[in-house]
Amino acid sequence: MPTSTPTLLGEFLLARRARLRPADVGLPEGTGLRRTQGLRREELATLAGLSVQYYIRLEQGRETNPSGVVLDGIAHALRLNREEHAHLYALANHTAQRVLSPGNPSEREVRPGILRLLETVRPWPAHLLSRTSDILAANPEALALFPGLTDWPAERRNTIRYLFRHPAARELYVDWEEAAVSTAAQLRSLLADAPEAPDLAALVEELSRESTEFCRLWQRYDVRSRRSAQARLRHPDLGEVTFDYEVLRLGPGGQRMTIYQAEPGSADHEALRRLAEMASRAGAGGG
Repeated sequence: MPTSTPTLLGEFLLARRARLRPADVGLPEGTGLRRTQGLRREELATLAGLSVQYYIRLEQGRETNPSGVVLDGIAHALRLNREEHAHLYALANHTAQRVLSPGNPSEREVRPGILRLLETVRPWPAHLLSRTSDILAANPEALALFPGLTDWPAERRNTIRYLFRHPAARELYVDWEEAAVSTAAQLRSLLADAPEAPDLAALVEELSRESTEFCRLWQRYDVRSRRSAQARLRHPDLGEVTFDYEVLRLGPGGQRMTIYQAEPGSADHEALRRLAEMASRAGAGGG
């Protein structure tokens, strides 16, 4: 049998196929012990309208230029949602070398106007993140929102690293597991856009080496884009709070600003006021 090198596309197909049972797609379980976790290749190929041989080549990385019709059939067979469907296309584009240069993906320059904006939005916590969630700049309230973050030097401050590697994060997030699942899925989604980027590869390698939880979630191959949502926190000085956060994307370099807010007059709004007072007393500086 000819040798092949698995592609990101092939790894994704294998992982998602393993998550489906025959009953999930309307097939009988059959009799006897199934040696394959999830659907068999021939079952998936039939559902996608492909020959088994072609699907095997695709999963093994020996077929690198699937058409849109093929990808749509596979997405339907794997029961992918819209976001996962788009991720499948991104992986296929990379495999077929149809990906355009992203320009300068490791852009880390912080524009003066962004620094002014971080000050303008105070007392709301706000920080500027790189593509891989390095904290490029933050107002004092944002640093105070994450206990223990300032224990690390500025160049090590990264919200993904904090979630998986800082012990305070386990206590901070009310539902740490959900936060971890979402974060790993966001990082996996980013991988399709820049699979060979050194900063992304280094972060994945570090987390895979240092965090068993990250390894477990990374192998799920969930994908999810970053979006505005809510953060449910159990802060040591504020108690249990829920903040809305908005994610503002700042151009093709992948930088984005996150701003935390709360409904005026609510207990969470009062907690943000106390956070600002605490940050001012501590004399926290921007990172």
